[in-house]
Amino acid sequence: MRFGRTYEEFAVGDVYKHWPGKTVTEYDDHLFCLLTMNHHPLHLDAHYAGTSTDFGRNVVVGNYVYSLLLGMSVPDVSGKAIANLEVESLRHLAPTFHGDTVYGESTVLDKTPSRSRSDRGIVTVETRGHKQDGTLVCVFRRKVMVPTEAYVEERGGEQPGRPEPRTPSAGEAKREG
Repeated sequence: MRFGRTYEEFAVGDVYKHWPGKTVTEYDDHLFCLLTMNHHPLHLDAHYAGTSTDFGRNVVVGNYVYSLLLGMSVPDVSGKAIANLEVESLRHLAPTFHGDTVYGESTVLDKTPSRSRSDRGIVTVETRGHKQDGTLVCVFRRKVMVPTEAYVEERGGEQPGRPEPRTPSAGEAKREG
């Protein structure tokens, strides 16, 4: 299974459709709000949201939607990243509600070799998130520093640090059995 890409594997114009989507539950939204100390009643108080807002119900906190899409993009975009360099823009275009399912896709906008190190490059992507009905809810652009194939090979290949299974010796097998 792929986890990220090297610089050579990105091509401007490529679109990665991230899978699977995620249905946002009330629990997800409330936990994220509490962990990040965002106690706005629009997100946590159903009575307030139902009687005092234009939405008539709780709205999922936007930073959770952004974080969810960012996480969805990791296997396709930044799984091999050396560094996330910049979020150039972030726009929330429509509300997400409890029970909505969010899907994401990323488009490669640009790629530039590093000026200082030949073993890496900078990739710019735009990630778009939409709900199950196709409504676009969030768009952001970011720059990621990714390794070249040479960088990956010099550091142990595709899965560095992963131990190889070994057959136990006769003495170890006797102790275990």
